[in-house]
Amino acid sequence: MNTLLEGRDLLFTLVLKVGWAAALAALLVRFRSFRTLVFTENRNSDQKVMLLLFLVPPLAIGVMLRLLANYRFLDLTLEGSFLMGLIGGRIVGLLGGALIGLLPFGFHEWLSAPMAALVGLLAGVIREVIPEKEDVWHFGPFLFLNIPQWLWKLVRQRKGNWAMLPLFACAAFAVGWIELSEAVRSPRWLYSIHTSNAGYMALVVLSSVMCVAMAVKIWNNTRIEMNLEQNQQLLLRARMDALTSQINPHFLFNTLNTVSSLIRFDPDMARGVVLKLSNILRRLLRKHETFVALREELDFIDDYLDIEVIRFGRDKLQIFKEIDEGTLDAFVPSMLLQPIVENAIKHGLAPRLEGGQIHIRTCREAGRLAIEIADNGMGMPPERLQEVYGGGIGISNVHERLRLLYGDQFEMDIRSREGEGTHIRIAIPELAVVEPATF
Repeated sequence: MNTLLEGRDLLFTLVLKVGWAAALAALLVRFRSFRTLVFTENRNSDQKVMLLLFLVPPLAIGVMLRLLANYRFLDLTLEGSFLMGLIGGRIVGLLGGALIGLLPFGFHEWLSAPMAALVGLLAGVIREVIPEKEDVWHFGPFLFLNIPQWLWKLVRQRKGNWAMLPLFACAAFAVGWIELSEAVRSPRWLYSIHTSNAGYMALVVLSSVMCVAMAVKIWNNTRIEMNLEQNQQLLLRARMDALTSQINPHFLFNTLNTVSSLIRFDPDMARGVVLKLSNILRRLLRKHETFVALREELDFIDDYLDIEVIRFGRDKLQIFKEIDEGTLDAFVPSMLLQPIVENAIKHGLAPRLEGGQIHIRTCREAGRLAIEIADNGMGMPPERLQEVYGGGIGISNVHERLRLLYGDQFEMDIRSREGEGTHIRIAIPELAVVEPATF
């Protein structure tokens, strides 16, 4: 009966111990600074100190509560020291273990500090021995289930699994800790959960392994989430770079041809076209800018349209602008207007013989910036509109960029009627200036 009671109490204590380790690991990853430390593999001295500041205090509090209130399940001296060395390296493991083991000195547990420091140091050595540091993060709660498969590969293929090294090392350290604590039990110089039953001792060792494995698993899940987030942001940056409107090569060829012909009879105008083209190309080189002031975007469009007016002639292309002065300092996605204007000229106004017009309007509407671009070109039926604006560079480009930047917080309305022209209206949140993260 006493054995059953001992087993029940021990099992309850071990379950609480594993739960405390998991809860502590989950609590720490709620801090952004700690998540960054876990995500970083090669840490500098300041980051190692920060890692110690995050891990040592809660582990020391657990030891203190065990000493003062006899809450045995809160003492994670062995597990915490091993974990700090495995994650942070030799220095973090050595210092962290020593700091955790200082408290029991006042209670005559003289071996706590040196043993904890030794465990942390050896765990750091194990980390350095493993060739691929990513294998450290494969140490999970159910890794022991892979032992038969690991043995089979080791015997048949001479191929090991480095993730098994922390597993066996943690179990070996737990056994050694328990045996040493039993050897110096009177007087007790080293604390461990005591049991005389071999089966219960196996449970104690398993609980130590599970405490470390649970923490590694929780932190690894956070690493995976952060890695996915980083990849998504890098993908967003790549997509934004790819979707940033590009000047049609035909525009460059046509502009150069225009310059070539102007040089003969109007060199000053040719020089002006070259300057405007250089401004356009200079702007295209600034791909790192996601947002620019509307004033700058309109200046770019002015250069673009001035060249087009020279190419087509003022009788065929006229530009009218109604710009609210209060909107000029608002920020808009870089290269937002150029593909819209290009489509208006190419598909709407180019077929006309004369009298082509483009109207650009901006205003504020209930905290949003509204931009309208209208032309009196040929217009088109809905099916033709879908065909023309569904390409890679054009209105679909603009819509995709707005979706990536604003989610569902933008409006884009396109209306076109054959023989009357096309009207495009965009409404976006005003001053939504958030650059994607840079890595």
